[in-house]
Amino acid sequence: MAARTKYCTSRLKSFVVPLSNYSADTYRFPVSFFELLGLLVNMKGMTSDAVASECVLKLLEEGEIKLVGRNESQQLTQFAAHFTVETDGAQGCNFANFMPFGEQTSLQRAEWIKFLGVFANLETRANEVYSSVKENYLCLARAAASKAKFKPVVAWMGYYDGIWTFTNDSYKLQFIEDAGGENIDKSINKISYNISSPDDLEALHAILCTVDVIVDETYTLDPASYNKSTFLENIGIEDSSCFAFLSNQSLWRFDRRVQNSTVLDWDDGAVSQPQLVLADLIEALFPTGNYTTTFFRNIAKGEGIISISANMCDRNASTPLEPTMLACQS
Repeated sequence: MAARTKYCTSRLKSFVVPLSNYSADTYRFPVSFFELLGLLVNMKGMTSDAVASECVLKLLEEGEIKLVGRNESQQLTQFAAHFTVETDGAQGCNFANFMPFGEQTSLQRAEWIKFLGVFANLETRANEVYSSVKENYLCLARAAASKAKFKPVVAWMGYYDGIWTFTNDSYKLQFIEDAGGENIDKSINKISYNISSPDDLEALHAILCTVDVIVDETYTLDPASYNKSTFLENIGIEDSSCFAFLSNQSLWRFDRRVQNSTVLDWDDGAVSQPQLVLADLIEALFPTGNYTTTFFRNIAKGEGIISISANMCDRNASTPLEPTMLACQS
């Protein structure tokens, strides 16, 4: 048999599939895609323990996966492929760019499982997973649209360096609409407000008096200590009489699942399984009290975080993770 020819040019790379092994640049890399395909057994290297996967952490702890320096280019050549979400800087011939974060909708982000499936001859499995996720997501969206008697107004916002900004990320805005809500950004003339400016602060408070639900995406080094008091201090609220989101206790963050205080499953499992995000938001907008959220926590009710650790892996890591399908009737 003729030897397989591999190519590596500025425009073309080739890989021998299925991959015998691979590594990943695990700084903000959604390893849950590998889990859904059942590929953790072939993962032999990672550049950081900054992952939100219990089973990847367990394999690292057991020595099945080795830590490799992300700048150690020679060490990275030992792997048949090295997956990364970073496109800056020099890349080796075995680098494969995995880019779900560049997509505009949550389902487009989830569809990147098909890209990974090609590297393992698992196109059928990838298509099945994506189809299940998409079908469940769309069913939940239809159900939310049909049962909503009114559309709660939602402000998805974050605080950075003294400035509150309403999100303009399209996939977040789409999540709110698909959950049956209305985004605040459709009714305001600017998205950023400096709390050191009395006029800005007054305008911001006036806007928030029209809001039913808030998603606070403010970055913090210590999610466990970020609570309702932190939010109120950051936003300068003293008299809470006009704020429905406070009287209704609907103040949310997406840092419920976190590893080592800084690694959020929002950047991992929430990318590969957006139907769980949508279900969380439907509960936030139309609370039933009988659904436990996966990624979101309600800090208005004092809900805390879940710390992800290796001892939480309760399944065989060599088998595919089945996507969570939520009961839905539309």
